[in-house]
Amino acid sequence: MKKGNLDNREFKGLFFINDSVVYKGKSPSLRDIAKHLGFSSPRSVSLLLERLEKKGYIRKTDGGNIVILKGLDGETQSERTIEIPLVGSVACGIPLLAEENIEAMMPISQKIARPGASYFILRADGESMNKIIKDGDLAIVRQQPVAENGQIVVALIDDKATLKEFYKTKDHIILCPKSTRKEFKDTIMDNNFFIQGVVVSIINNSK
Repeated sequence: MKKGNLDNREFKGLFFINDSVVYKGKSPSLRDIAKHLGFSSPRSVSLLLERLEKKGYIRKTDGGNIVILKGLDGETQSERTIEIPLVGSVACGIPLLAEENIEAMMPISQKIARPGASYFILRADGESMNKIIKDGDLAIVRQQPVAENGQIVVALIDDKATLKEFYKTKDHIILCPKSTRKEFKDTIMDNNFFIQGVVVSIINNSK
């Protein structure tokens, strides 16, 4: 899933507004948004909101509240969504889905996260997959213990989660980085390791 025609500040602003409106039940103030984004003045926030409104993501009411018209995935709010936990960095250890690891709940279109399966969202950390997933991107992961060759998996190695491309041979499992940096090498595993899930979509949220 892409962030479409939003720049990084707009995406982060929409994320913050969405979280406040959906899960706190109120629109954040200009001061709250400015503090979160590191803006020095409410005027900068007003300009950002004007851009989000022009692009069709929000609508400002006469009372000063913000109505979200599109979610982070660009789907209109009339699309059916499910809430998926954002559980922090992919570098975190187990258990990933412990309550204390959940940073937020994000509404994701059911066209991406289909009902009947369980999902979680991880923030990519590092550059070992930067040809596909850059540092700071959000990966939507479907929980499952198996994968097919070529899929990007969340694999558990030495109690640490890692994102890698998955390949299985007759005798081994190979976890492949997809990086522009040559120091990242394939990791060859035996069959005794744990797949936590398969990446089904990516939210570009890189700095």
